[in-house]
Amino acid sequence: MADPKGFLTHDRELPERRPVDVRIQDWKEVYHDFPAAKLKQQAARCMDCGIPFCHNGCPLGNLIPEWNDLVYREDFQEAIERLHATNNFPEFTGRLCPAPCEAACVLGINSDPVAIKRVEVEIIDRAFAEGWVRPEPAAVKTGRRVAVVGSGPAGLAAAQQLTRAGHGVVVFERADAIGGLLRYGIPEFKMEKRHIDRRLEQMRAEGTEFRTSVDAGVDITAAQLRAGFDAVVLAGGATQWRDLPVEGRELRGVHQAMEYLPPANRDLANSEINARGKHVVVIGGGDTGADCIGTAIRQGAASVTQLEIMPRPPASRAGSQPWPTFPTLFKMESAHEELADGGGDRVYAVSTLGFAGDAEGNVRALRLVEVEGPQNGFKPIPGTEREIPADLVTLSMGFTGPEKSVLLEELGVAYDKRGNVARDASYMTSVEGVFSAGDIGRGQSLIVWAIAEGRAAASRVDAFLTGETALPYPILPTARSLV
Repeated sequence: MADPKGFLTHDRELPERRPVDVRIQDWKEVYHDFPAAKLKQQAARCMDCGIPFCHNGCPLGNLIPEWNDLVYREDFQEAIERLHATNNFPEFTGRLCPAPCEAACVLGINSDPVAIKRVEVEIIDRAFAEGWVRPEPAAVKTGRRVAVVGSGPAGLAAAQQLTRAGHGVVVFERADAIGGLLRYGIPEFKMEKRHIDRRLEQMRAEGTEFRTSVDAGVDITAAQLRAGFDAVVLAGGATQWRDLPVEGRELRGVHQAMEYLPPANRDLANSEINARGKHVVVIGGGDTGADCIGTAIRQGAASVTQLEIMPRPPASRAGSQPWPTFPTLFKMESAHEELADGGGDRVYAVSTLGFAGDAEGNVRALRLVEVEGPQNGFKPIPGTEREIPADLVTLSMGFTGPEKSVLLEELGVAYDKRGNVARDASYMTSVEGVFSAGDIGRGQSLIVWAIAEGRAAASRVDAFLTGETALPYPILPTARSLV
């Protein structure tokens, strides 16, 4: 235990965000640097529990009490070794994961939990700054080749593990740059893309090959993948977005979030779908909706309104979500803070009835109605209908599963009842030698699950190719049965 009284003498503290009026003028990450002395205090709050429930909360099984103790003792080099033992990309999870580990922190039963994410990201940033993150090429090559389709966190984790096991790994990505939604779905102000690029440098030096602008199933057929590789890992994510079939959906200016965010991430303020001077409505209250809010504000929107069909969540745990479960709570993310500062609004318990357009076919307004809670089936409340201005609408309502692509059809993989690619406990699909990892088999989920699945699938692929494996295999309740 780092400091037996640390959780009693230090309060939870996080780095300050840059002033709203400053940060919305650029696309840099929103947080100030965190002083080393304060980081040590936050690590000292870890109680080194006899049963560390943070392990259970983290799908990766991160050794959180161990690296908290090492940070307190200022042994950052050993801390990054312990962190990398379970997590290939802590620079991603430390910035983007919603931290189920913190929700499961024992200290959180009656106090604020340990700032686990902040300690994690400071460890890896320090490691990169000190030059401790080096390539780890395999000592012996197996002569086996693996194709990884998709370069999001699941695909990258699987690729790095398999490369280090000595296999020849090629990652195929249909976009023009590697990273999946990390690259073009996550705005720069949440994670600057330099964090992806420096990790890719390490992976290239280890021997992983990346091929961009290759649509697997089109530019390279399933037959070619099967003939050219000894195993295939499907890691294309759950990219089939949920739509909103209401009147006026066809109007210009109504876009899916993933039609709006990628161009913005490519060209920042000068993207082809631009919020400059427009009344923006974001439908959906999750992280993707927050990404749309922050992007629209930086592009110079005239106003931004966020709509959510669910009631406003409570500020503290509801009785139906006891510790150590991951609770649904009211959040004030950086984008929400920017929204409030600019006079925008977050409207809860409303449903979209339709869109109204102008004579040229452009959306000009959104019609909504207040609804009762989910226990009453979101029943509309009579007399609450109203119209709000809307020149640009983003649909940020999540994803329903993987796209039923040409590749999946040609491979002939089976699907589970939820429409995801079915696989057995070894992450192998119904087609021998073809595996799946991440959202494509699990369904829409968290980045930490994607990395965990990529690591788990890699160990099963290695065992399939060589008959044994030294790669760690996280025991995750993620690989669903084929039946």
